[in-house]
Amino acid sequence: MDGTPEPRRARHLMDPNAPRRQASPEDIARLQRVQRWVLSVLAVTTILHMSLGLVLSAMFLTEDNVGAQVGLCVIAGAFGIVALAAGFAIHRKSPLNPWVLLGLVPGIAGAILVFS
Repeated sequence: MDGTPEPRRARHLMDPNAPRRQASPEDIARLQRVQRWVLSVLAVTTILHMSLGLVLSAMFLTEDNVGAQVGLCVIAGAFGIVALAAGFAIHRKSPLNPWVLLGLVPGIAGAILVFS
């Protein structure tokens, strides 16, 4: 060799002389738990946004379309139930849970807003 030191390897590059340590089962379990929470929050908020959009569309219908307003509020409640059931299913819990009835809140609140 010519006596020149080997240049330092940037930290973000792989070093073949120092391989990355293997992930432990605890690390993998922690990562899966975080992924499950992120997925459930995204799924529930996305579906609830659609439910609230249905309520808003029911509010902007004319008053001679009462049947359509009722239908949109019912559909909003159904999507609320689907949102919470999806959240429970992602967490591997039974979607047939009494807490799923909280999904009716957007439909009931929409009906109160539309018809008051």
